[in-house]
Amino acid sequence: MENIQDILKRAAQSTKVIQSLSEENKKAVLHNLSHRLKTSKEAIIASNVLDLEKMDDADPKKDRLKLTSERIDDLSSSLETIAELPNPANQILLERELENGLLITKKTVPLGVVGVIYESRPNVTIDVAALCIRSGNVCLLRGGSDAFHTNAVLVTLIHQTLDEFNVDRNIVQLLPVDRRFVDELLTATKYVDIIIPRGSQQLIDFVRNNAKVPVIETGAGVCHTYIESSADLEKAADIVVNAKVSRPSVCNALDTALIDEKIYKDFIKIIAPKLSDNQVEVYADPNSFEVLSNLQYPFLKLAEKDDFGREFLDLKCSIRIVDDMEQALDHISTYSSKHSEAIVSENIDKQVRFLNEVDAAAVYVNASTRFTDGGEFGLGAEIGISTQKLHARGPFALEKLVTEKWLVQGSGQIR
Repeated sequence: MENIQDILKRAAQSTKVIQSLSEENKKAVLHNLSHRLKTSKEAIIASNVLDLEKMDDADPKKDRLKLTSERIDDLSSSLETIAELPNPANQILLERELENGLLITKKTVPLGVVGVIYESRPNVTIDVAALCIRSGNVCLLRGGSDAFHTNAVLVTLIHQTLDEFNVDRNIVQLLPVDRRFVDELLTATKYVDIIIPRGSQQLIDFVRNNAKVPVIETGAGVCHTYIESSADLEKAADIVVNAKVSRPSVCNALDTALIDEKIYKDFIKIIAPKLSDNQVEVYADPNSFEVLSNLQYPFLKLAEKDDFGREFLDLKCSIRIVDDMEQALDHISTYSSKHSEAIVSENIDKQVRFLNEVDAAAVYVNASTRFTDGGEFGLGAEIGISTQKLHARGPFALEKLVTEKWLVQGSGQIR
């Protein structure tokens, strides 16, 4: 294949197909695909094993790549949820008749052709396809080579479902993994309406720097939890451990714990055994390093400057002791990727200040950052977590896969 122009053209042409599909048919397609995933577990897992065998066991992306029976069930359930969510397109936002008699209507419409570039996470293939079908968009999927076999079988299942309902397969297409086609996608302003990168900061930076098609960034998360001096220390320990170890390879996992100077010795004594039990490697600043050394913490390193503002994506985190809330806020402002930030505190004034002053897509009080997720927020699924401020911020889900259109009806008015 010399280029992907034919694929791009077919995608643009198929927008008419998906936008003319009835609500009943969209829902039926998603329910059918949900059932098909469950009945195709063996084929999905077999393909997934082919990809897993190529990846080093030490690679933190391996957990993202892996599909188990339980994870396939979760994908199937999310399809059922998405199917029953209200369609965000064709909603009337405003109606107004002007003095000159013109009738002005503003409504939501699908974005059009959505290109998604992602790494290692085959669940994104299903999530994006489902969200785009439900909202009347066409999707172009460019997964990474490390998930080639898994993505291929998932798109085959999607196409089998579309065939069953006589819907054009071109509404969901899997692009070749050859990197030379990425630039073609990023500059296809004639055919593609938006590009969404989901993955490493390196991927996001590359897309942002090279795309001519508009970009919405999702993915990278450098997440902090600040344990303020009034915190319930047992509660704080449970929150920090959950944020770090429940699934360390994802973007909403904790990277840095900021601990108030007044309580850091007591808190570290509580949390150290919990982190040790989970074999978490700690990059500690000098004060916390001393305490952890005295406790004979087995997975300990002295933090360097680059260990703050670092997305670990692994059973690793950094710890810094801060003088007060002011210093904690300064640290977050300096190092945050504006994804998810949390405070553990029993002081209402400080909770409110944290919520108001921290600039991030999701800000938490007394809860784990692991909740930043479209499914957890009741949105069914997500394309990713947007850390920018234009169009979408936070979980980029069904409700944001639309734009606006003005309809103006007259009776011969001229200006």
